[in-house]
Amino acid sequence: MAKLKTLIPDLASRYFQELSDIRRHLHQHPELSKEEEKTAAFICATLDRYGIPYRKGIAGFGVIGLIEGKNPGYRCVALRADMDALPVTEENKTPYVSQETGKMHACGHDVHMACLLGAARILSEAKDLFTGTVKLLFQPSEETYPGGAITMINEGVLEDPAVELVIGQHVFPTLDAGKVGFNPGPDMASADEIYLTVKGEGGHAAVPNMVVDPVLIAAHIIVALQQIVSRQADPNTPTVLSFGRIIGEGRTNIIPNEVTIDGTVRTYDETWRKEIHKRVESIATSIATGMGGSCEVQIAHGYPYLHNNEGLTMQLQSLATEYLGKENVIMLERRMTAEDFAYFAQRVPSCLYRLGVQNEVRGITSFLHSPTFDVDEKALETGSGLMAWLAVNLLQER
Repeated sequence: MAKLKTLIPDLASRYFQELSDIRRHLHQHPELSKEEEKTAAFICATLDRYGIPYRKGIAGFGVIGLIEGKNPGYRCVALRADMDALPVTEENKTPYVSQETGKMHACGHDVHMACLLGAARILSEAKDLFTGTVKLLFQPSEETYPGGAITMINEGVLEDPAVELVIGQHVFPTLDAGKVGFNPGPDMASADEIYLTVKGEGGHAAVPNMVVDPVLIAAHIIVALQQIVSRQADPNTPTVLSFGRIIGEGRTNIIPNEVTIDGTVRTYDETWRKEIHKRVESIATSIATGMGGSCEVQIAHGYPYLHNNEGLTMQLQSLATEYLGKENVIMLERRMTAEDFAYFAQRVPSCLYRLGVQNEVRGITSFLHSPTFDVDEKALETGSGLMAWLAVNLLQER
């Protein structure tokens, strides 16, 4: 292991420029969920160049690579990166700005893929120095329900060989590049989508007594639903209920027939999660009925909450400290964002940690999903080397 502790950071440094080129290529050519065909082809071509065997076409455009060390049947750990981009029009002026209008790697999946490819190359060159097998999971469709993780699992990615542990990393724009963060236990919330269709009887806005106003009904519903969080949720159970889209196709003098409302509900408790669904429907439909209209409620069941295995996470934090130094490893708080990595964590002990990408001096501070999101590419050296380091150490542990 002493030799690997020197070799891995040396290789991560040596391949930094190549990883930067890979990341920039992926950033320039983003593909949305379920459309990652060219991205997958690029990953396969890169794995071919590294001499790493793989299978493609998993869960659509997913790719699974396999790196076998000595005694490959000893145990197997998996490293995961997601592949899809977001429907965001990039506003950066960098040389590697997205060439696809309305599509952008605004959540850092280009970084995730580049880091995993870098870790793969390092591990492939060091395979005579570790025991066991590393499985590479390039996962499509993280950004769109039902998510690629559950489909990959259903298609057997955790089998043949059986995976004991899964590790993932996600860019974190409020943490400086060169640093990483961990959070054992509940880490990210469940996320469900709410779709309400409020129906009334539209007409002339000057004679409101002759209509059933769905705009007014919708307003009452939105206000009333907030009491689920403020008055019905246990204060010790984080809960978010937000509405981000309201459409009523009326005019200044026209009250429409219906109004649609789209939102999200998030929490960390699966029992409470189910109860929220019931309460949303009950409150929305009863208010609409009481005001002379009706409300159709659809709730799309999204990702479960992500639970980082406590023992594994603390072990990874210790290994990261050994690799990066104590000053570069921090503890983070849980967040109300969501990730379909949670499905892996439901099957085997798993951990999704954060990779710092911020550089305030260079103005790299924009948050995820924004049109000006960017990263300090120093993170590629940190992320690729650390993933390789964590994998080889976990393979040695029993």
